[in-house]
Amino acid sequence: MMIAKKTIKVLATAVLVLSSLSITAGGDSNNSDNDGGRVNTKKEIEAYKKHHLADSHDFNLFSYTNSQNERVHVGFPLPVIVWTSKGLTGFMSSEFHHNDDGHVIVEKGGVKLAKIHSKIYELDNGATEVSFDEEHHATNAHKVIDFSITKSIVGVLLAGLLMFLGFGSLAKSYKKGAIPTGIGRFLEPLVLYVRDEIARPNIGEKHYRKFMGFLLTVFFFIWILNLLGLTPLGFNVTGQITVTVCLALFTFFIVQFSGNKDYWKHIFWMPGVPVPMKIILAPIEVLGMLTKPFSLLIRLFANITAGHAVVMGLVAVAYTAREVLGTAGGFSVSLLLTLFISLIEVLVAFLQAFIFTMLSSLFIGMAVEEHDHDHAHDAEGHGFEDNAII
Repeated sequence: MMIAKKTIKVLATAVLVLSSLSITAGGDSNNSDNDGGRVNTKKEIEAYKKHHLADSHDFNLFSYTNSQNERVHVGFPLPVIVWTSKGLTGFMSSEFHHNDDGHVIVEKGGVKLAKIHSKIYELDNGATEVSFDEEHHATNAHKVIDFSITKSIVGVLLAGLLMFLGFGSLAKSYKKGAIPTGIGRFLEPLVLYVRDEIARPNIGEKHYRKFMGFLLTVFFFIWILNLLGLTPLGFNVTGQITVTVCLALFTFFIVQFSGNKDYWKHIFWMPGVPVPMKIILAPIEVLGMLTKPFSLLIRLFANITAGHAVVMGLVAVAYTAREVLGTAGGFSVSLLLTLFISLIEVLVAFLQAFIFTMLSSLFIGMAVEEHDHDHAHDAEGHGFEDNAII
């Protein structure tokens, strides 16, 4: 427990030190007027919301305008690791100077790289700057294979570290006695909740223990990531479609590899129905087998993304409503609405983790459920015989 506390303190101190040391300055080329790079128009607000929801190669905690009317970004960079035409190349994202318009060219490993719309491109041979078409698409650059440690990856690693420390502490506390102490006292009711309210009712007493590891992992993983998304660090991991796809694929493969013969029989040759209906139902059941993980990934992605978009939209009220209510009135309305929505988001963070875990356990329970058709038919036959005798 002491090791876990020391580790968390070291991580927190490192983040604070990096945040204080990594302050980069530069004008925002997206604003043509001399407003210090402030985001205060509808178009700029929409662009800022999209940028916030997207993944990033660095952490931008906050920004302010200095005395020279330049926009100063406070945050810290992350490692950029890309595979180019000359091989693997790595450097820190601060070399792009918080500029996403592609005008900052970084020369590494014998190639020229630019960041355009948060994506890293390699310039064609002989090009000295990025050329754009009418839709602002690069015409003389192509994407590279990106292995960078982005903000979402940091969030995943942080969630994994917190889970490792938390459950490690819970396991150690059980060695001292039946009643956990420390962080284990907080985690144990949640573990019992997942076991007694999710796994047992949906999977059954016979099989639920086999899948408890996966269900606990996915529940706490999603819940912690959702809570991290409410912090000033600006994580939006579960709002990335690639993350929700991976989580849904885990559930999909576990269901398929755990399915018994009754599960596959109900999909390809439904028992108890006429043969023509079996032929019609088979493709429908196969389609349903594929739509279940699709519903999992879309539900999680859409709800988390919508929550972040609403919070960002309410923050923007401070800028769009100040002409009507004044600066103080606009910020007061924005603060109250954002606080209200943030409290709802705390509930949604738990609710989405619960729904994903509950539906996963339900799909697993459908796959491992045993149907005693022969016994049912025998019981029905004995019933008819008894009725005949009577």
